[in-house]
Formats: sequence, C-alpha cells, structure tokens
Amino acid sequence: MGRYRWVICALLFFAITINYVDRQVVGVLKPLLEKEFGWSENDYANIVLAFQTAYALGLLIAGRLLDIVGTRKGFSFAIGLWSLAAVAHAAASSVAGFMAARFALGLGEAGGFPGAVKAVSEWFPKRERAFATGLFNAGSNVGALLTPILIPILVMTWGWQMAFVITGLSGIVLLGVWLALYRLPRDNPRVGEAEIALIESDPIDPPTKISWGQALRRREAWAFILGKFLTDPVWWLFLFWLPDFFAKTYGLTLLPQSKGIFATFGPALVAVYLLADVGSIGGGWLSSRLIKRGWSLNAGRKTAMLVCALCVTPVSLAAFVHSLPLAVLIIGLAAAAHQGWSANLYTLTSDLFPTSAVGTIVGLGGMAGAIGGMFIAKFAGWTLEATGSYVPLLLFAGVTYLVTLGIIHLLTPRLEPTVWTDTAA
Repeated sequence: MGRYRWVICALLFFAITINYVDRQVVGVLKPLLEKEFGWSENDYANIVLAFQTAYALGLLIAGRLLDIVGTRKGFSFAIGLWSLAAVAHAAASSVAGFMAARFALGLGEAGGFPGAVKAVSEWFPKRERAFATGLFNAGSNVGALLTPILIPILVMTWGWQMAFVITGLSGIVLLGVWLALYRLPRDNPRVGEAEIALIESDPIDPPTKISWGQALRRREAWAFILGKFLTDPVWWLFLFWLPDFFAKTYGLTLLPQSKGIFATFGPALVAVYLLADVGSIGGGWLSSRLIKRGWSLNAGRKTAMLVCALCVTPVSLAAFVHSLPLAVLIIGLAAAAHQGWSANLYTLTSDLFPTSAVGTIVGLGGMAGAIGGMFIAKFAGWTLEATGSYVPLLLFAGVTYLVTLGIIHLLTPRLEPTVWTDTAA
C-alpha cells in the first residue's frame, strides 16, 4: 500500500502554514506599527476589516472556481496572489495603504482552505479525511506559532518591511513545489494501484454540479455555513488581538527589553499555538478513531465536536486571572478546542456532499466565517476603544460553540449524505 496521499497532506500542511504566517504578521507587528503610524484601535480594526471583507468575497469565488477549474490550477492562482500581496505590505505607509494590501491578501488567501479541503476529498477515503484535515489544519497553528518567533528576528535584523517581504516570498517557493507535485491520484505516476483502490474505496460520488442557489436551499449546507459564521470569529479574535491582549493585560512586548525574552509575548503565543496543534490533530483523530471503532459517522463527528465545545467554555475566565501561565493555559485550551472543532466541521462538507461540490460548500461557509470575522473586528475595535476590556469578547467566545453545535444537530440530526435529484452548471 502506497502512502503518497500523506505527501499531499504534508504539502497542504506547509501551504496552510505559510498562509497563516502571511496573514498574522500584521497582528504581531500591531504594537510597533501603532507607535510608528499613530493608529487608533479603530484604525487597526479597519485594516483587519479590509482583509475580512476581501476574504469573504474571495471565498465565495474561490470555492466555485476550484470546482470549475480543478484543485491544481485554482490553488496555484491563490498561492501566487496571496504571496505577492504579502510582499506589497512592505510598501504601505498609511492606513489606506495597509488596507489595500490586506484586501489583496484576503482575496488570495481565500483559496487556501477550500483548496485544501477539496484536495483531501480527492486524495483520502472518508474514514481518513478528518485525521488528514486535522493534520493540514495544524499548519494554521504552526504558522501562528512561527510568526511571533520569526517576525521579531526579522524586524531586529532588517526592519518591519523585510518581515513582509521574506514571508511573502516563501509562498513563491511553495508555488513551485505545488506545481511539481500535485496531480489527481489517477494522473499521478507516483501513486500505485493499491493506493488508488483505497482512495476510491467509498461509493462513487455522482458527477453533480451544484450551484450556489441549490446549495443555499439545503439545510445541510446551512449547518456548515452557520457553524463557520458563529465560531470562526473566535479564531480571528485570537489571531489578530491575542498579541495585544498579552501586551495590555500582562505588559508583554514585541521585542526583548531588560527583562529578556520572557517579557515578550512570543513565548506566550508559542505555547497557545502548540496547544492548538495538539487540538487540531487530536480532534480529527478522535472522530476518526470513534468511527473506526464502529461508531456511526453522526455519533463520531458530533461527540468529538461536543468535547471541543466544552473545552472552549472556560476561556472567559482568562480576563480575570492574574497569573500569566494560567491565562496562557486557558486560552491555549480554547485554541486547541477550536482547531479540533474546525477539523471536524470542515470534514462535514465531504461527509454530506459529493466531492464535485465540496469547494462550493466550503467557499460559502468560509465566506460566512469571514463575515463573522468582520463583525468581531468592528465589535473588538468598538469595545476596546470604549472600555479597554477584553471581557465581552471572551464571554462571547465561551458560549458560542455549544450554541452552534445545537444548531448543527437541529439541521442535520442524522448527518446523512445529501441526495440530489437535479443538477445545475
């Protein structure tokens, strides 16, 4: 039995890692850029909002484009666009300039997760998809982990502009590797017949073309769409405001001062995203393990999601504790739970829909998640400007997963694949 499908999974992991490094650089540099350019909290919120707006629009387009032109071409375009946009940040010198660069970055990065989820549906049987999704999704945590380590080094050595240039150019290298390695299993000479038989061991999906309108008429699609809309904002909150939370709550800084490296927020962020990595892989492993032990698809997926939802609930306490290690542990547990949740939520698309429609469904849900991120960006900017407190934001994070799981269960009580009686181009 060949294992080339895991090479593809590793390639997706590195793609998502670079995707997240590029999007998180501005969050890590927020304290420095605020001082250099005199940004207010609302200025920063508008810069984040520009990314979220483009990301939402891009996801709607990217998912559909991937289903039309295929994973190889669609993902190649996305990588190229987001890499060039990342480099363009180095030329920005105003709020409007950063907003323009973030908008272009959002359009390109919108192709990341739809492309990766679609690639998993092409390369893995259903019983392995949650684990494979958890593995590539761990790249988001590794990217978020590497950024606070890498960016201060680049800033101290070459300045903040080169931080954007170097991280952006890494995507160009990725693009070359992607084009060299990615083909569909039957078109790839590195894949043997035994591995192809395993990949194709599930019942063959009908060659259905699903339009946006058709998808939006199905409650199964709304289970994923609402799941993303309600829980993605929590992850955006961690990505773009966690450095600021540690800076303002515990006095941590971007660059080492007299107290040394542990007075920076780098180690705290590294700890949070290491825990998130464990959660991403563990959440995907848990549902796959339960299904292999004989649990139904419905019970396995939803049990794993329930465990994750319960692990997020203590996050609201992070605003009240006086111990930095304890706050890091609480937030890290929530980040881990979110990523385990996300691995299973993404897998619902290939559980419920044919492979030919996965990109469209992921795009719609991703757009909803980005719109949720737009709301949290403005809410965070307004809340911090008015109160200076993270309490309302963390209270929202603590309750939303359990509420969302209840909605998903109401919409898909048995988690059965959709049956399509009509097709549309």
